[in-house]
Amino acid sequence: MSPKDAADIALRVQDLKVHFGGKKGLLSGRSRTVHAVDGVSFDVPAGTTFGIVGESGSGKSTTALAIMRLVHITDGTVTLRDTTLSDLEGEALREARQRFQIVFQDPYSSLDPRKRAGAIVREPLDLMQIGTPDERRKKVDQLFTQVGLRPEQQALFPHQFSGGQRQRLGLARALSTRPELIVCDEPVSALDVAIQAQILNLMADLQKDLGLTYLFISHDLGVVQHICDVVAVMYLGQIVEIADRVSLFTNPRHPYTKALLAAVPSVHGNRQNRKDRVRLKGDPPSPINLPKGCRFASRCPIAEEACRAAPPPLEELADGHKVACFLADKS
Repeated sequence: MSPKDAADIALRVQDLKVHFGGKKGLLSGRSRTVHAVDGVSFDVPAGTTFGIVGESGSGKSTTALAIMRLVHITDGTVTLRDTTLSDLEGEALREARQRFQIVFQDPYSSLDPRKRAGAIVREPLDLMQIGTPDERRKKVDQLFTQVGLRPEQQALFPHQFSGGQRQRLGLARALSTRPELIVCDEPVSALDVAIQAQILNLMADLQKDLGLTYLFISHDLGVVQHICDVVAVMYLGQIVEIADRVSLFTNPRHPYTKALLAAVPSVHGNRQNRKDRVRLKGDPPSPINLPKGCRFASRCPIAEEACRAAPPPLEELADGHKVACFLADKS
């Protein structure tokens, strides 16, 4: 990577690990450590949207919470521009929070029902003492307009808004501190399909106007295909494939990615040859008792003995794809 390219990286995550527990069981004596995130690395260029997809339990939301410093990081580093967020504590972390914000999944529970909408959006400005009271009031007026709400709606309570409007409030609150990074944890999954499209289009417009950088967490591949520039696929705490959006959806290389795409009719359509589809069977291994080889091997239709003997590294192929699979060229 050239110095110029390095300067354009907004977020860098290196060997991130988040483990829970660690105590030994009373009867077995074995460690009960849950490997929720287990060695995740990726870069997010400034002004782009980096998506993370996977099944429930893959570790994608825990990765987002770790980057936001909302869960304890076991190991690894998270760097925003020139600041190592994973090293910050106390007042230094509080001061840095205006640089990275989050939009949560559920717009119904992520807003304080006792506060009026204007106070909810203004709260980060008040907590971080950004600007004068008059400047904060004007900023909130501007934010309401930016996200497609009327300034007079500031007097309403969250229950007086629709689901899509509440998520617009969440976006306005996240934008209030002019962050360099916005982490979006399943931001449209609780919304109707038509409203999802409105929110995604709004996010794209805001990114274009403000130069925002998004980390977008989702289980919905249709949503990811619509908004993300680069996509990482997670399975059981690890990234198994990273590629640009077009490459991932037109030429997936990992059997797990192929299985995810085959399960979404809107991606491939009904004309795809059913014989070529990769179908997921069984359940993932326990994140407490992980296999020593590839974590997907027990569900993989093409796994060989070598796959069960050692974990495949995440390697870059000739076309820029990164895949953690010994058999990527055979699948």
